[in-house]
Amino acid sequence: MLNLLKLAVGCADPAALAERQAARAAADPPLRVWTRTWPRRAAEVTDGGSLYWVVGGAIRCRQRILAIEEGMWDDATPCAEIHVDPRLVPVEPRLMRPFQGWRYLEARNAPPDLTAEPPAARLPPGLAEELRALGL
Repeated sequence: MLNLLKLAVGCADPAALAERQAARAAADPPLRVWTRTWPRRAAEVTDGGSLYWVVGGAIRCRQRILAIEEGMWDDATPCAEIHVDPRLVPVEPRLMRPFQGWRYLEARNAPPDLTAEPPAARLPPGLAEELRALGL
């Protein structure tokens, strides 16, 4: 299984990404993410892969990839349409530098999903990120 990694440009947090996607899906279903470059390893990605989102400088959530199809931009330029499950799954935050387009993310390198824990068992997000940045 292979995943994709993409920046959520202009989104401050996963809630903003969910809001943006809900509006897009309502206006023009199904929920899709467009990209200029076609993934050469699309068969591996669509075999159980997810689209991991970098939000605010860290990988924070993922969506299951349902399909990748050929599409068209408004100016008739070809693109890739990545159809994703609307459910955003929170993952353990991992700092990530900005990049353009998308990247492959091997399953072994993907951050794990956050499990449902009692609130008292989890650190506040800001503190958890500071400790992670310090290597603790």
